Amino acid sequence: MATRSGSSSRTCVGKYELGRTLGEGTFAKVKFARHLETGENVAIKILDKDKVLKHKMIDQIKREISTMKLIVHPNVIRLYEVMASKTKIYIVMELVTGGELFDKIASRGRLKEDEARKYFQQLINAVDYCHSRGVYHRDLKPENLLLDGNGVLKVSDFGLSALPQQVRADGLLHTTCGTPNYVAPEVIDNKGYDGAKADLWSCGVILFVLMSGYLPFEDSNIVALYKKISKADFSCPPWFSSNAKKLIKRILDPNPLTGLVKRETRFTSKRPADEIISKIENAAMPLGFDVKKNNHKMKLRGEKTGRKGHLAVTTEVFQLAPSLCMVELRKSGGDTLEFHKFYNNLSTGLKDIIWNTTNEEKSDEKNGETAAAGPSTPCR
Repeated sequence: MATRSGSSSRTCVGKYELGRTLGEGTFAKVKFARHLETGENVAIKILDKDKVLKHKMIDQIKREISTMKLIVHPNVIRLYEVMASKTKIYIVMELVTGGELFDKIASRGRLKEDEARKYFQQLINAVDYCHSRGVYHRDLKPENLLLDGNGVLKVSDFGLSALPQQVRADGLLHTTCGTPNYVAPEVIDNKGYDGAKADLWSCGVILFVLMSGYLPFEDSNIVALYKKISKADFSCPPWFSSNAKKLIKRILDPNPLTGLVKRETRFTSKRPADEIISKIENAAMPLGFDVKKNNHKMKLRGEKTGRKGHLAVTTEVFQLAPSLCMVELRKSGGDTLEFHKFYNNLSTGLKDIIWNTTNEEKSDEKNGETAAAGPSTPCR
């Protein structure tokens, strides 16, 4: 695959001319390259097949390639193509020239909150997109966050990422990986974990590092470090704003159930069931939802395709007392975050019938459960 051409003995891989080495690791070398026809600059990761096979890395490499092909997002390093020769594997990627976000912290110390917020938002956008495609990074840290020439954040290194087929029957991942200081407590416990929640924990640690210039959990003794992580034993420095403190403490909660994004929500109403159903129908249709009614049950389906197909919501009205109904809205298809956005928009049109919202009671949030409103019977 690699050839030499011209009097200057240029080395080419396919239609790319190889240049200087940008980085080198145990299993791979990354080189600057230029497309001979378009002049576009790229980075090419070169892997030695013998080393990959010897160290049983072939599955990890395949996973990295499969993952990167799924992800096309402005805040994620783009994979263009993969080539191979008898001895090498060539992965052609987007060239990012601004260095690691880690270097920015190392040279300047902590970032101002506005700048940290900008990078954190870009990180969350990238991670949320990856999760919507069933991809979990599992090794998020500042060293894997690169910056382009315009200072735009790019998530890199999907070598440890997990694809949906790696999730076991219990719906959890079971491979302990990642960098210790950034790893979620449930990953350390080795009892299985939700890849999305584990990534979110790492994002919380990254935000802390960006704003403080140091790690929230650090100890030279690995056992002591894991104890600190398991108990979320950390404190925010005095210069953190109150909002930043609240956000970080919510993310760095050692109970993964607390941060559960619920797939259902409920509210109570003192209006008759027929009026409630009619109000929901009238509020949902302008939002672009088809409505199908069956007694006091409704099925709402979004007309537009979302991140995970069409959003589908099932609604049912329960009679709690002669003058009190509970309304349950449950996501039956599509993306959970889109479901919550839909509910927020829907509830705006239901203000005159909602008596109380029951899905945000503090006692239930602590248990990671959806609020229960006591014994109830479906309206018929």
